[in-house]
Amino acid sequence: MYKEFVTDVFFDLDHTLWDFEKNSALTFEKILVEHKIDIDLAKFLDVYVPANLVYWKLYREEKISKEDLRYQRLKTVFDTLSYEVSDDMIFSLSEEYIYHLSSHNNLFPNTIEVLEYLKLNYRLHIITNGFQEIQDKKLKNSGIYSFFDEVINSEMAGVKKPNPIIFELALEKANVAPKKSIMIGDSLEADILGAMGVGLHAIHFNAHNEPEHQHCPMIQDLWEIKSYL
Repeated sequence: MYKEFVTDVFFDLDHTLWDFEKNSALTFEKILVEHKIDIDLAKFLDVYVPANLVYWKLYREEKISKEDLRYQRLKTVFDTLSYEVSDDMIFSLSEEYIYHLSSHNNLFPNTIEVLEYLKLNYRLHIITNGFQEIQDKKLKNSGIYSFFDEVINSEMAGVKKPNPIIFELALEKANVAPKKSIMIGDSLEADILGAMGVGLHAIHFNAHNEPEHQHCPMIQDLWEIKSYL
């Protein structure tokens, strides 16, 4: 479908290649036990996962700071579960969570195989809203760093997806035109509509079981990328 004209493939990282939810769960399993936080992990994650998405959206929209994001998503969980914990403990858990998160290396199924397939014919890049301090660690620790020519993050761009500036910076660094580029990511708002807004093609990796739409192709498994590229 895109094989005849696409030369560069841009990927989101978290929730697209790097299995954020699985790695996040393993991190919380470690730090909650170490700090003797007596909360069932499944109940904790039932609150944390949607809360994290809400606060990331606020952060993406420049409505809260990085520090607020890291604090509020945890405080929301403890408040919702009526578990008393000090602010000092929340700050400590937040720091340890960031420190340990990138030590877990679970990728979505078929990530390596698809990257190897694409690398034969395309230049590959990353565009991520994640924090620079840990995104490189995630890429290196999971063994996929070498696949990518350019890694663009929101701290480097000064804005976050879906702001057009981050996509324009990525295109500039890759030295490629939008019409020859495609974005693959999990967020309809940030990745798909953001990329399409500046002229890129897009494939939506449906990591969150979202309803179907007509903006671009939607896939359930990364292996399906081979049908388009």
